[in-house]
Amino acid sequence: MIHFGVLLYALLAVPAAAKNRIISLRPVDLAIIVIYFVAVLGIGFYLKGYAKRGEDFFVAGREMTAWVAGLAFISANLGSLELLGWAGNAYQYGILAAHWYWVGAIPAMLFLALVMMPFYYICKTHSVPGYLELRYGHATSGLSAVTFAVMTILMSGVNMYAMAVVMQVILGWNIHFSIWVSSLTVGIYVALGGLFSAIFNEVIQFFLIWLGALLVPILGLVESGGWSGMVAKIHQNFPGQDFTHMWGPMAHPSQNPMGVQWVAIVFGLGAVLSMGYWTTDFLVVQRVIAAKDIRSAKSAPIIGAFFKMAVPFIVILPGLLGLAVLPFHLYPANAAMAGQHTYDQVLPLMMARYLGPGLLGLGITALIAGFMSGMAGNISAFATVWTYDLYRPFIRKDATDQHYVTMGRWCTIIGLLVSIGAAYVVTRFGSLMDYVQALFSFFIAPLFGTVLIGMLWKRATKQAGFWGLLAGVVSSVTMFSLMRNHPGRVAWFTFYAKSAPLAQAMWQALWAFLACVIVTIVISLLTKPKTAAELQGLVYGETEIPSEGHLPLYKRPIFWGGVCFAVFLVLQWIFR
Repeated sequence: MIHFGVLLYALLAVPAAAKNRIISLRPVDLAIIVIYFVAVLGIGFYLKGYAKRGEDFFVAGREMTAWVAGLAFISANLGSLELLGWAGNAYQYGILAAHWYWVGAIPAMLFLALVMMPFYYICKTHSVPGYLELRYGHATSGLSAVTFAVMTILMSGVNMYAMAVVMQVILGWNIHFSIWVSSLTVGIYVALGGLFSAIFNEVIQFFLIWLGALLVPILGLVESGGWSGMVAKIHQNFPGQDFTHMWGPMAHPSQNPMGVQWVAIVFGLGAVLSMGYWTTDFLVVQRVIAAKDIRSAKSAPIIGAFFKMAVPFIVILPGLLGLAVLPFHLYPANAAMAGQHTYDQVLPLMMARYLGPGLLGLGITALIAGFMSGMAGNISAFATVWTYDLYRPFIRKDATDQHYVTMGRWCTIIGLLVSIGAAYVVTRFGSLMDYVQALFSFFIAPLFGTVLIGMLWKRATKQAGFWGLLAGVVSSVTMFSLMRNHPGRVAWFTFYAKSAPLAQAMWQALWAFLACVIVTIVISLLTKPKTAAELQGLVYGETEIPSEGHLPLYKRPIFWGGVCFAVFLVLQWIFR
């Protein structure tokens, strides 16, 4: 352990001498970071003994309590991408960015918990493509597995890039050095302990993220004179622009910096993009599937939803504070000149402004923890989907359980190495979240249509599942290409020529979802459906869901789901 710490210090000390750093770490900061790296690797080695079977490695033995599954569920989503990307978006678009945490998350998480999770859990699937295999057959499952594998690799790349931005802006570290040290650490502990290791590290990372990230908004509010003082400073720095209301400037796209109207927020984001992400993205669903029983599986997303509503305090607020207190303006990544800072750098800049020795180490550790939780989530999900949904059905069907565990460990490392290349693709986008939302509209929005129809409509057929999903993906990629290569055509799909990339992604997702649904319905009516016996445990009306009527009210997931939704409505009213 001593040798590892000395080696890491030496490696960090050299690149820290770079000229473009904002601040240098003191020994106490480095000590905190080194202790964190040693701890997560130690957990990986310790849990290796608990991940010998495929059931252990890929779904953590289905032994997680509701709280552990719920915290891992939200932590897998709360990567450094979230912290950096949405802080940057809050600087660019103001409090409109909080829509992605409230209307763009809470209803979908409750829908997953109360409507869709019983089907996932009762059919004992190990993944979302696994459910599609049971519901629609080989072709649809294979198509969704391929698209999901591509997406997780690209998402891993964006997490790597996010981490490298932190290290480069704050410390002046070499971007390649940051990527390789952190990525290999994640690869080792996930390859050793599988989902067991990923989940336990994510729970630790959850608390580290909050502990480190809370400091910037608290100190920022103190400096700016509270919420009202911050709003006054923003109005002074950006006269005539509204950065602090969520629904007021949504009547027409020309009234807000995102160029979007409420229709796209409610239907494109709330009803399609977020529903698709929170109910079909296996990165987050995998954590809930690992719960020990169906009530825990339903409770986990609700626990996660309560924490999700609080995340804007550590993510959106730093971006708003940047608008209020920074003495210079920030710019899009693809338009910034030498010496200028980008939107995605607002959080590192705020950390450099407020955090001193010791606190800076804690803050940096929080971002590293966020990076690792996001990376581990993507890599463990990729390993499961590749091994169970592509390798086993299409390449080697009859291998031993141990063979599949070994394959899972190897593809963890291979997936990690491939995703490093994807990190450089991100630099071609104006902000991190432009890139991410474009990916979601390609793959997640159509997949949500396929899964939703499969769960709720007995008449949907296997041919319709495949062609509907394919039509959604192709139409989304086509719309993206048209809008990106021919900006004059943006209004064709968004009804407003000046729509920002985030607004374009919302409309793109909505149209892709509708294309998937229409094609699925039409082909279903022309082809032969499955029998009722074949649909048991997979479709509403053919699945017996255990009753919770004998439980006290406070132990029922439906009760806490209602409480959560009421808090969500109150927040919409306060920040309207």
